[in-house]
Amino acid sequence: MFARHVTVKLKQGSLPEFTRVMDSEILPWLRKQKGFLDAITLAVRSGREVVSISFWDQEENAQSYNSTGYPEVLEILKKTLAGTPQVRTLDVVSSTLQKIDTPKTSFSTVRGRQRGDSTTAANRAHRG
Repeated sequence: MFARHVTVKLKQGSLPEFTRVMDSEILPWLRKQKGFLDAITLAVRSGREVVSISFWDQEENAQSYNSTGYPEVLEILKKTLAGTPQVRTLDVVSSTLQKIDTPKTSFSTVRGRQRGDSTTAANRAHRG
């Protein structure tokens, strides 16, 4: 599973309009995109900055959306944006929302070693 993490500043007082457009136009359209799983949008208390995290089944689908759909989303939201969004695509390594396969990276190898080490220590403590 992959996530697109988008951070952007909003124009003063535009959070209600941003939220309305996200809920009524962007999210229904996203639900029709190949590989789209879920989205969460967070706002700082001042309402001047938002973070939107969308979840995708495969990196290819997230990248496809980034190159074809995302420019359309920016056009729809442009009245509310006060800057250029910062976008990152990330591997999801843990989630309570979706069942995911552990990525085949050095992170999972290190994590496996740590798990093995603590199990060994627990076994020694139990025996000893």
